[in-house]
Amino acid sequence: MLNNKRISVLIPAFNEEKSIAQVISELPQGIVDEIVVIDNASTDATQEIALRNGAKVVKELHRGYGAACLKGLESIDNTDIVVIIDGDYSDYPEQITRLVEPIVSGNADFVIGSRVLGRREAGALTPQQYLGNKLAVFLIHRLFGYKFTDMGPFRAIRYESLKKLNMNDKDFGWNAEMQIKAVNSGLNIREAPVDYRKRIGASKISGTISGAIKAGTKIIFTIFKYAV
Repeated sequence: MLNNKRISVLIPAFNEEKSIAQVISELPQGIVDEIVVIDNASTDATQEIALRNGAKVVKELHRGYGAACLKGLESIDNTDIVVIIDGDYSDYPEQITRLVEPIVSGNADFVIGSRVLGRREAGALTPQQYLGNKLAVFLIHRLFGYKFTDMGPFRAIRYESLKKLNMNDKDFGWNAEMQIKAVNSGLNIREAPVDYRKRIGASKISGTISGAIKAGTKIIFTIFKYAV
């Protein structure tokens, strides 16, 4: 708990048995009050390892990043700040303070960890991720008037603000939906530099051409859907 603010961390995870323990263990004690791993139909030992490392585990059998996040939110009933971080160890869990402190101090409602503003290990962002990210933030700027630098998955938001966004995307459009709705709702938005490294294991999305195309198409579709 940070300054009497309860902080809950959601970790969507699909077959992350090689990395999930490190993500959980490196979230700083004394700051994080609740860790929820959403097992998104894993076929490996992700669930067992997460439980052994002290996380609460909920299962979402419908595959999809947004579906996993929504299931995690259903398991939270008393918190002040929600943090979302990937389970592949590409982010630095100890940098969570960079995201939550502006919210705790009252200077932000929503903070996105920007990999563009931080340091990136060579090869951490694939070319398709980098170009897709550039296109997405460009379109949001042109269509909604807010200039983001990143669509990064490491993010923190005031719980009450998140509930008002009425999130519903169950797939790859989750991050775009959240950022667009945050702009449209007049939330106080900030970006904080976070570092980024190569994930542990192969990516299920950006690591394949078909996965990258599918994710990119859904993100662009989501942006234009809210534009009209």
